[in-house]
Amino acid sequence: MQSTDKIADMLTRIRNAQRAHHETVDVPASKLKNEIAKILLDEGYIKSFEEVEAEPHNVIRITLKYLQGRAAIGGIKRISKPGLRIYSQVNDLPHVLDGLGIAIISTSKGLMTDKTAREENIGGEVLAYVW
Repeated sequence: MQSTDKIADMLTRIRNAQRAHHETVDVPASKLKNEIAKILLDEGYIKSFEEVEAEPHNVIRITLKYLQGRAAIGGIKRISKPGLRIYSQVNDLPHVLDGLGIAIISTSKGLMTDKTAREENIGGEVLAYVW
């Protein structure tokens, strides 16, 4: 099935797999999705990820993380969409759950969390919230 919003598709696959208590989930690979998975790994929301060669396209296999039977990701939400882009200056970057969650920001220096963007003093497009 063709999807116009590849990031929303990735986030939905992760959300659905965690609700079904799957150990892994496969997502069609791209550089942007690799960067999102790397941020989720660095922030401790997933156990691991790897790019796997498959037919007809490569996939990213994400190993989900559970803590005492509950998913490490309490919620994941797409913010900026193809039909409505949401940009934020460094002073207006969102605080997800008062700092308990993260916002994934696409900046001119690449993808980063809201905390890193504040440290770098740079704004950008707010892609998603994770908590």
